[in-house]
Amino acid sequence: MQQAGNIVVHRFDRRNEVFEVHKMTTGKVLVVDLARRTCDCGHFQVERIPCRLVIAYCANQCLDWQLYVHDVYKMTEVRKVYRFEFTPLGDPETWPAYEGPTLVANPALRRTSKGRPKLT
Repeated sequence: MQQAGNIVVHRFDRRNEVFEVHKMTTGKVLVVDLARRTCDCGHFQVERIPCRLVIAYCANQCLDWQLYVHDVYKMTEVRKVYRFEFTPLGDPETWPAYEGPTLVANPALRRTSKGRPKLT
């Protein structure tokens, strides 16, 4: 919210939810499309939470910025993860023997560690 203070909303199309903002610190002009949830800064589509440009626009238009937070961050979605029961694994000594392939590491493919080589 504090970083949104140095952003000025210039032009906007409220019907299409597209607007243009001017960052006072750098002088850049960026476009945000709320309908597609995209922003020229890239944070909005990657993190799926409103970036400071969206927050500045919502403050300018008296909108609730929390409407643009993706559902994955909401508590109702987080609770869905824990609604299924977890079966305990028990003691590893009581597990059945593994009957699959045995993987052996190739020491030639190992990366050399940084720094002084160790004495052998």
